Amino acid sequence: MADSSPDLKAFLVSTPFFGGLSDASLDLLISMLVERRFDVGAVVVSEGEPGRSMYVVHAGELAVSKLGRSGRVIRMAGFGPGDFFGEMTLIEMHNRSATVVAESPTLLYELTARNLYAYYKADIHAYVMVMLNINRELCRRLRRADDRIAELTDASTG
Repeated sequence: MADSSPDLKAFLVSTPFFGGLSDASLDLLISMLVERRFDVGAVVVSEGEPGRSMYVVHAGELAVSKLGRSGRVIRMAGFGPGDFFGEMTLIEMHNRSATVVAESPTLLYELTARNLYAYYKADIHAYVMVMLNINRELCRRLRRADDRIAELTDASTG
């Protein structure tokens, strides 16, 4: 389980995922997190594999990639401290949509679907806040993707 130090708590409160939670709700959620460490080059999740958890990045840099139709690996994004990923598998229950690889020594906190469900049963109001936080971040990412698609389309037609 995760270390419940004041430093960790302060860090988590500053991330989009944990915003707006009461102290007690935050403590409960922190108790459900599992610390995971990865070395440079380690694959955290692989595109296409079943996913039953999400991760919050505490330290390190990660690369997100997808396999293109041509078989080429395409870098989609990067994640660093404060970011989270893997949430899509908790919402839609599909396999992983991308591969995530550690580009530096990385410390992550994992939240499993089972623990998220336990959180729902223990504190429905906090669970709703967490889901709203996830959805806000997904909307931000969708807007950035829309902007990139528009830029690429504009560049290819201009």
